[in-house]
Amino acid sequence: MDSSGVSLSFKCDAGTSAVAPRSAQKSTSRAKPAFLEFFAGSGLVAQGLSQFFKPAWANDICEKKAAVYTANHGKKHFHSGSIADVNGADLPQAVLSWASFPCQDLSLAGLTAGIHAERSGLVWQWLRIMDEMPKRPPFLVAENVTGLISADGGIHYRALHEALRKKGYIVGAVMLDASLWVPQSRQRVFVIAVEKGAKIPANLIDTGPNWAHSDTLVKAAEGLKGWVWWKMPEPSKRKITLSDVIEWDAACDPPKASAKKLGMIPSSHWERLSQEAVTVAPGYKRTRKGNQVLELRFDDIAGCLRTAQGGSSRQVIVLKRGKRIDTRLLTVREAARLMGAPESYKLPGSYNDGYTAMGDAVAVPVARYLAKHLLSHLAQTAGQPNLS
Repeated sequence: MDSSGVSLSFKCDAGTSAVAPRSAQKSTSRAKPAFLEFFAGSGLVAQGLSQFFKPAWANDICEKKAAVYTANHGKKHFHSGSIADVNGADLPQAVLSWASFPCQDLSLAGLTAGIHAERSGLVWQWLRIMDEMPKRPPFLVAENVTGLISADGGIHYRALHEALRKKGYIVGAVMLDASLWVPQSRQRVFVIAVEKGAKIPANLIDTGPNWAHSDTLVKAAEGLKGWVWWKMPEPSKRKITLSDVIEWDAACDPPKASAKKLGMIPSSHWERLSQEAVTVAPGYKRTRKGNQVLELRFDDIAGCLRTAQGGSSRQVIVLKRGKRIDTRLLTVREAARLMGAPESYKLPGSYNDGYTAMGDAVAVPVARYLAKHLLSHLAQTAGQPNLS
């Protein structure tokens, strides 16, 4: 079982056993509280929350991601289109509103244009919609990359925090790395805001920073009004490794293409590859001193998945089986496993469509853990209508 109490299992070939999250456990007979999801993407947040919440409304502008979402969660509550066209007065009541708003302007790759830039600035559209609702959700979650708290000395997080505080919320943030649950290095910031006056169980609030608050996050929170240190139990040690999720029978690169990739590996990494007892070494292509190299990692954890834009955005894996060394890209199913999606999760479209759908999402067990240990308890005291 994983640290959320969810059974894990799937099979690999060659007699290799592995594990990955199944769909959420059966919920109780009590109706689940409703939630709204903005920038819903491929539906992995909905998957992670499914044991505790029921989607009342979801939105995304990307048709290819929408195809993945609706293939797994249905079309009835999904609305395709720009968030700029959404009117809060038209939305159903809900306890929770979740927004995984665009990260491009807060990431290093996007040159940190900031939270007021064109793409990441869509978070303000989300808050505009909340203001338009006859009765806004009593608590909100905003998710983004670590640049939200680290870029420009934390000014972007502070702007969001202050906006939420002025709207009558108390606010705290946690930083969770998907590597605690799945073999992928993926740090993300989750901002949780609750209306002032709400009855928050005392065991959900800490007296200071804990395992879910990095030094960068602590620094960003210095001096902020209305800040709360959210408290959750620290998850147990992850057991699944990258080797466990690999599709060992997937087709590898032809010899010429493989030789080209192997020729890009730095000599120091070649030495480690030959000496260490690794079976899988993932890597990304990077430019070093004007030359493109393939840098590998040897901790049995994949690098952070990205959207499939250009060859350097796709993660390469080097497979070592005895004296034989092969290369190939991660398969879409491997990417889904690294995001904690169940084996039954449908991934329509091309390779790039599926890889992007997984690379631009929230890992399922992270959302599930947050829901189990924090959000579901907040929902119990929110006093809002349930969705039957």
